[in-house]
Amino acid sequence: MIKSFTHEPRIAYFSMEIALRNDIPTYSGGLGVLAGDTIRSAADLELPLVAVTLVSRCGYFRQEIDAEGRQIEHPDEWAPGEHATLLDAKVAVTLEGRTVWVAAWLYVLEGHMNGRQPVILLDTDLPENNPEDREITHYLYGGDMRYRLKQEVVLGIGGSRLLQALGFDVRRYHMNEGHSAFLALELMLRHAYPPEDVRPGESPYDIPRVRERCIFTTHTPVEAGHDRFSYELWQQVMDGFVDLATLKQLAGETDLNMTRLALNLSEHVNGVAKRHAEVSRRMFPGYRVNAITNGVHPHFWTCDSFTRLYDTHLPGWCHEPELLRRADCCIDDEAVWQAHVQARAGLIERVQARCGVALDPEVAILGFARRMTAYKRPDLLFSDLERLREIARHHPFQVVLAGKAHPRDEGGRQLIERLHRHIRELVGEITVAYLPGYDLDTALALVSGVDVWLNTPLRPLEASGTSGMKAAFNGVPSLSVLDGWWIEGCIEGVTGWAVGNSNESDNEGDARSLHEKLEQVVLPLYYGDRRGWVAVMKGAITKNASYFNSHRMMRRYGVEAYIR
Repeated sequence: MIKSFTHEPRIAYFSMEIALRNDIPTYSGGLGVLAGDTIRSAADLELPLVAVTLVSRCGYFRQEIDAEGRQIEHPDEWAPGEHATLLDAKVAVTLEGRTVWVAAWLYVLEGHMNGRQPVILLDTDLPENNPEDREITHYLYGGDMRYRLKQEVVLGIGGSRLLQALGFDVRRYHMNEGHSAFLALELMLRHAYPPEDVRPGESPYDIPRVRERCIFTTHTPVEAGHDRFSYELWQQVMDGFVDLATLKQLAGETDLNMTRLALNLSEHVNGVAKRHAEVSRRMFPGYRVNAITNGVHPHFWTCDSFTRLYDTHLPGWCHEPELLRRADCCIDDEAVWQAHVQARAGLIERVQARCGVALDPEVAILGFARRMTAYKRPDLLFSDLERLREIARHHPFQVVLAGKAHPRDEGGRQLIERLHRHIRELVGEITVAYLPGYDLDTALALVSGVDVWLNTPLRPLEASGTSGMKAAFNGVPSLSVLDGWWIEGCIEGVTGWAVGNSNESDNEGDARSLHEKLEQVVLPLYYGDRRGWVAVMKGAITKNASYFNSHRMMRRYGVEAYIR
């Protein structure tokens, strides 16, 4: 089976997490979902990729919310053999002086247009490894810094060795975030000069050749999002892999910064939105950071009712999403509204089944779902409950929330508790539901079933954000802070509405702006002018969905990064 993918040169796409399908928990959130959309679009466009990730046998975690709103984490185990094929190749990496064997599972992702892409899932749970090493690929983002370092060695070094063992001809290596940057060190060893050709004081590595083969996409302007390891830990785990002096030149003098390592060893570097590229250039002065704004997969993130609508009126839209620009003149208003009504009914049914909350089909629904952490400000809407009550007395609305907090993010866990406290405080006045176990299916139900999509990050910490792009494919406008992709996508009153301005965030000012927009603009339009509301729905489709899709994104990667 693997030989059907090794006959031509491919781009090797490395990502710590990839969202392949709902029942394979090899993802935690936006980074993995983007990776999944990347591979799906590559399949549809027949771009030759091979993806590499960890098998994550115990997943990220399965979320339970108790009666007090506390998040409880459970292992989210899956059996790779039910979805993937174990390949007959193994490679070894040395960790803490021990030989650790790495095996590979092949998952074949089949695109909507009949394309196929190979995904290699790395696995150390092998009988020849000791018990500690068998668990390296069990927990996505689990354990301590030593555990994370070992995972990233397996991903970058083990992954690149496995591709070689399997016979892949790799044209270039694309690092989706810095987790896999050790692959560039492996390439340095492969491209080392013969000792007799190295003069005293010169580097033994052909670094320009390594840079020529590497592409790096950075995803976060949040400092905590850039992995750093102490050199003491590096030497304990990987002593002697490369000389320390060279490593410090590439990854930083004080600690091993994975982002800086990737920056120094990649010819093409890009951020995931125009604003994010600007922020990244300020964070890492001296580096050329391009901008390729993220997108989402057209077919995967469009609900059934809108898929039928587009198939009828705009055939071919899945392969050429730019055809959606014609939706305003090719699809009548009532057809758009009825497609939304069907999606809305699906969400109402899901909320009732999952958390026993009955939403009113005649009342506007606001949606907010993403990783629960402080800079996302999920509680901004609820910062003034009396103000919310006053708005709801004149223009009723409901809210549906979802999202997980990282088990070690105590602030994020407290936010979930606080949101549930607000839910209890608003009972009988504003209906608010929190859907536990946020996953791909829940996300699609939310972005297609709500009437307005909220996003309220702390500026300028949103690198891109893609949930609002998914909403746009389903005719749902955004009410969002001007950061990440929304700076490019917001046309006030046409595709949605802005919260605050594009300057640094002010919690009080942003909350006031959010409440004023709801009270004075968004809800009056929803209840008072159906034709005007559908015009904004069509604006989201024609102006945003037609552009902010992963087909456009991958075509740009192909031209600007892959084919050079």
